[in-house]
Amino acid sequence: MGNGFQFIDIILFAMIAAFLILRLRSILGRRQNPPGAPPKDPFRSDASQRGAENKVVQLPDQSGARTDEQKAEPETPLTRGLAEIAQASGGFDREEFLVGARTAFEMILRAFATGDTQQLKLLLSDEVYGNFLAAIRERDKEGETLENTLVGIRNAEMIEAYMEGKNAYVTVKIKSEQINITKNEAGQIVDGDPNHIQQVTDIWTFMRDTKSRDPNWTLVATRSLD
Repeated sequence: MGNGFQFIDIILFAMIAAFLILRLRSILGRRQNPPGAPPKDPFRSDASQRGAENKVVQLPDQSGARTDEQKAEPETPLTRGLAEIAQASGGFDREEFLVGARTAFEMILRAFATGDTQQLKLLLSDEVYGNFLAAIRERDKEGETLENTLVGIRNAEMIEAYMEGKNAYVTVKIKSEQINITKNEAGQIVDGDPNHIQQVTDIWTFMRDTKSRDPNWTLVATRSLD
Protein backbone atom coordinates (compact mmCIF):
# COMPACT_ATOMS: atom_id res chain seq x y z
CA MET A 1 0.00 0.00 0.00
CA GLY A 2 2.78 2.37 0.97
CA ASN A 3 4.56 1.69 -2.28
CA GLY A 4 1.34 2.35 -4.15
CA PHE A 5 0.82 5.75 -2.56
CA GLN A 6 4.47 6.60 -3.20
CA PHE A 7 4.03 5.72 -6.87
CA ILE A 8 0.96 7.95 -7.12
CA ASP A 9 2.88 10.83 -5.45
CA ILE A 10 5.63 10.50 -8.06
CA ILE A 11 3.09 10.67 -10.87
CA LEU A 12 1.43 13.78 -9.37
CA PHE A 13 4.78 15.53 -8.92
CA ALA A 14 5.71 14.68 -12.52
CA MET A 15 2.41 16.09 -13.81
CA ILE A 16 2.88 19.28 -11.78
CA ALA A 17 6.43 19.69 -13.06
CA ALA A 18 5.33 19.18 -16.67
CA PHE A 19 2.57 21.74 -16.22
CA LEU A 20 5.02 24.30 -14.80
CA ILE A 21 7.49 23.70 -17.64
CA LEU A 22 4.79 24.14 -20.29
CA ARG A 23 3.50 27.27 -18.58
CA LEU A 24 6.97 28.76 -18.35
CA ARG A 25 7.68 27.92 -21.99
CA SER A 26 4.46 29.57 -23.11
CA ILE A 27 5.37 32.75 -21.25
CA LEU A 28 8.99 32.87 -22.37
CA GLY A 29 8.18 31.90 -25.94
CA ARG A 30 5.60 34.71 -26.43
CA ARG A 31 7.26 37.56 -28.34
CA GLN A 32 6.12 40.93 -27.05
CA ASN A 33 7.47 42.98 -29.99
CA PRO A 34 8.42 41.58 -33.40
CA PRO A 35 11.98 42.21 -34.60
CA GLY A 36 12.39 45.74 -35.92
CA ALA A 37 9.09 46.91 -34.46
CA PRO A 38 9.15 50.19 -32.51
CA PRO A 39 9.09 49.81 -28.73
CA LYS A 40 5.86 50.39 -26.87
CA ASP A 41 5.15 53.79 -25.55
CA PRO A 42 6.03 53.62 -21.83
CA PHE A 43 3.46 56.34 -21.07
CA ARG A 44 0.58 54.24 -22.35
CA SER A 45 -0.97 51.24 -20.72
CA ASP A 46 -0.99 47.82 -22.29
CA ALA A 47 -4.71 48.12 -22.84
CA SER A 48 -4.32 51.35 -24.79
CA GLN A 49 -1.47 49.84 -26.78
CA ARG A 50 -3.62 46.88 -27.76
CA GLY A 51 -6.47 49.17 -28.67
CA ALA A 52 -4.19 51.22 -30.90
CA GLU A 53 -2.80 48.11 -32.56
CA ASN A 54 -6.24 46.66 -33.28
CA LYS A 55 -7.78 49.91 -34.53
CA VAL A 56 -7.29 50.58 -38.26
CA VAL A 57 -7.99 54.07 -39.53
CA GLN A 58 -8.94 54.24 -43.19
CA LEU A 59 -7.44 57.36 -44.73
CA PRO A 60 -9.06 58.86 -47.80
CA ASP A 61 -7.43 57.90 -51.07
CA GLN A 62 -6.16 61.27 -52.24
CA SER A 63 -4.76 59.89 -55.46
CA GLY A 64 -8.15 58.40 -56.33
CA ALA A 65 -9.88 61.68 -55.54
CA ARG A 66 -7.50 63.52 -57.82
CA THR A 67 -8.10 60.99 -60.55
CA ASP A 68 -11.87 61.45 -60.27
CA GLU A 69 -11.45 65.21 -60.44
CA GLN A 70 -9.28 64.89 -63.51
CA LYS A 71 -11.85 62.62 -65.14
CA ALA A 72 -14.77 64.83 -64.16
CA GLU A 73 -16.36 66.24 -67.27
CA PRO A 74 -16.33 70.05 -67.38
CA GLU A 75 -19.75 71.67 -67.44
CA THR A 76 -20.78 72.80 -70.90
CA PRO A 77 -24.12 73.62 -72.53
CA LEU A 78 -24.17 70.02 -73.76
CA THR A 79 -23.55 68.44 -70.34
CA ARG A 80 -26.07 70.78 -68.71
CA GLY A 81 -28.65 69.86 -71.31
CA LEU A 82 -28.04 66.16 -70.86
CA ALA A 83 -28.31 66.53 -67.09
CA GLU A 84 -31.66 68.30 -67.50
CA ILE A 85 -32.89 65.54 -69.82
CA ALA A 86 -31.78 62.86 -67.37
CA GLN A 87 -33.60 64.59 -64.55
CA ALA A 88 -36.78 65.06 -66.56
CA SER A 89 -36.88 61.52 -67.92
CA GLY A 90 -35.60 59.68 -64.86
CA GLY A 91 -32.27 58.78 -66.41
CA PHE A 92 -30.41 59.03 -69.69
CA ASP A 93 -27.79 56.65 -71.08
CA ARG A 94 -25.57 58.41 -73.61
CA GLU A 95 -24.07 55.27 -75.12
CA GLU A 96 -27.47 53.63 -75.46
CA PHE A 97 -28.84 56.75 -77.14
CA LEU A 98 -25.98 56.89 -79.65
CA VAL A 99 -26.47 53.23 -80.51
CA GLY A 100 -30.14 53.99 -81.14
CA ALA A 101 -29.27 57.05 -83.23
CA ARG A 102 -26.92 55.03 -85.43
CA THR A 103 -29.56 52.34 -85.88
CA ALA A 104 -32.21 54.93 -86.75
CA PHE A 105 -29.80 56.52 -89.24
CA GLU A 106 -29.38 53.23 -91.09
CA MET A 107 -33.10 52.46 -91.04
CA ILE A 108 -34.11 55.90 -92.30
CA LEU A 109 -31.56 55.90 -95.13
CA ARG A 110 -32.74 52.47 -96.24
CA ALA A 111 -36.43 53.40 -96.00
CA PHE A 112 -35.89 56.62 -97.97
CA ALA A 113 -33.98 54.84 -100.73
CA THR A 114 -36.62 52.11 -101.08
CA GLY A 115 -39.56 54.49 -100.65
CA ASP A 116 -40.82 52.74 -97.52
CA THR A 117 -43.13 55.51 -96.33
CA GLN A 118 -44.70 53.40 -93.58
CA GLN A 119 -41.31 52.90 -91.92
CA LEU A 120 -40.47 56.58 -92.30
CA LYS A 121 -43.75 57.68 -90.74
CA LEU A 122 -42.86 55.75 -87.57
CA LEU A 123 -39.45 57.38 -87.21
CA LEU A 124 -39.98 60.95 -88.41
CA SER A 125 -41.89 63.96 -87.20
CA ASP A 126 -44.71 65.15 -89.42
CA GLU A 127 -42.61 67.99 -90.87
CA VAL A 128 -39.58 65.84 -91.68
CA TYR A 129 -41.81 63.07 -92.99
CA GLY A 130 -43.46 65.60 -95.32
CA ASN A 131 -40.08 66.61 -96.75
CA PHE A 132 -38.98 63.02 -97.26
CA LEU A 133 -42.33 62.10 -98.82
CA ALA A 134 -42.10 65.02 -101.27
CA ALA A 135 -38.64 63.88 -102.38
CA ILE A 136 -39.84 60.30 -102.85
CA ARG A 137 -42.84 61.40 -104.89
CA GLU A 138 -40.69 63.63 -107.08
CA ARG A 139 -38.33 60.72 -107.66
CA ASP A 140 -41.24 58.44 -108.57
CA LYS A 141 -42.65 61.09 -110.90
CA GLU A 142 -39.39 61.21 -112.83
CA GLY A 143 -39.28 57.42 -112.96
CA GLU A 144 -36.03 57.36 -111.04
CA THR A 145 -34.74 55.01 -108.38
CA LEU A 146 -32.21 55.68 -105.68
CA GLU A 147 -29.67 53.08 -104.66
CA ASN A 148 -27.99 53.82 -101.36
CA THR A 149 -25.17 51.78 -99.89
CA LEU A 150 -24.13 52.71 -96.38
CA VAL A 151 -20.50 51.60 -96.30
CA GLY A 152 -20.22 52.49 -92.63
CA ILE A 153 -20.68 55.07 -89.93
CA ARG A 154 -17.31 56.54 -89.05
CA ASN A 155 -18.44 58.55 -86.04
CA ALA A 156 -21.54 59.68 -84.19
CA GLU A 157 -21.37 62.29 -81.44
CA MET A 158 -23.78 64.50 -79.54
CA ILE A 159 -23.27 68.19 -80.17
CA GLU A 160 -26.36 69.71 -78.54
CA ALA A 161 -28.94 68.80 -75.91
CA TYR A 162 -31.66 70.83 -74.24
CA MET A 163 -35.14 70.75 -72.76
CA GLU A 164 -38.02 72.75 -74.20
CA GLY A 165 -40.99 72.37 -71.92
CA LYS A 166 -41.51 68.64 -71.48
CA ASN A 167 -39.71 67.80 -74.72
CA ALA A 168 -36.08 66.69 -74.79
CA TYR A 169 -33.92 67.46 -77.84
CA VAL A 170 -30.59 65.89 -78.72
CA THR A 171 -28.63 66.75 -81.86
CA VAL A 172 -26.13 64.25 -83.24
CA LYS A 173 -23.42 64.74 -85.85
CA ILE A 174 -23.05 61.59 -87.91
CA LYS A 175 -20.11 61.05 -90.25
CA SER A 176 -20.65 58.22 -92.68
CA GLU A 177 -19.35 56.72 -95.90
CA GLN A 178 -21.98 56.14 -98.58
CA ILE A 179 -22.40 55.23 -102.22
CA ASN A 180 -25.44 56.92 -103.77
CA ILE A 181 -26.51 56.52 -107.36
CA THR A 182 -29.73 57.48 -109.12
CA LYS A 183 -31.00 55.53 -112.11
CA ASN A 184 -33.66 56.37 -114.67
CA GLU A 185 -36.40 54.09 -115.94
CA ALA A 186 -33.98 52.46 -118.36
CA GLY A 187 -31.63 51.59 -115.51
CA GLN A 188 -29.01 54.08 -116.60
CA ILE A 189 -27.10 56.02 -113.97
CA VAL A 190 -28.08 59.68 -114.12
CA ASP A 191 -26.40 60.78 -110.89
CA GLY A 192 -23.63 59.43 -108.70
CA ASP A 193 -20.73 57.04 -109.16
CA PRO A 194 -20.97 53.40 -108.04
CA ASN A 195 -17.20 53.32 -107.58
CA HIS A 196 -16.97 56.47 -105.50
CA ILE A 197 -17.44 56.46 -101.74
CA GLN A 198 -18.79 59.75 -100.44
CA GLN A 199 -17.82 61.18 -97.08
CA VAL A 200 -21.11 62.53 -95.73
CA THR A 201 -21.71 64.54 -92.55
CA ASP A 202 -25.30 64.79 -91.35
CA ILE A 203 -26.69 66.79 -88.44
CA TRP A 204 -29.82 65.14 -87.09
CA THR A 205 -31.97 66.27 -84.16
CA PHE A 206 -34.09 63.81 -82.21
CA MET A 207 -36.95 64.68 -79.86
CA ARG A 208 -38.81 62.81 -77.14
CA ASP A 209 -41.72 63.75 -74.89
CA THR A 210 -40.35 63.00 -71.40
CA LYS A 211 -43.88 62.76 -69.99
CA SER A 212 -44.88 60.08 -72.45
CA ARG A 213 -44.66 56.37 -71.73
CA ASP A 214 -43.28 55.90 -75.24
CA PRO A 215 -39.48 55.65 -74.87
CA ASN A 216 -38.80 56.18 -78.58
CA TRP A 217 -37.19 59.27 -80.06
CA THR A 218 -38.39 60.96 -83.25
CA LEU A 219 -36.26 62.62 -85.92
CA VAL A 220 -37.44 66.25 -86.06
CA ALA A 221 -34.74 68.03 -88.05
CA THR A 222 -32.04 67.14 -90.59
CA ARG A 223 -29.31 69.01 -92.36
CA SER A 224 -26.08 68.12 -94.10
CA LEU A 225 -22.68 69.79 -94.10
CA ASP A 226 -21.90 68.49 -97.59
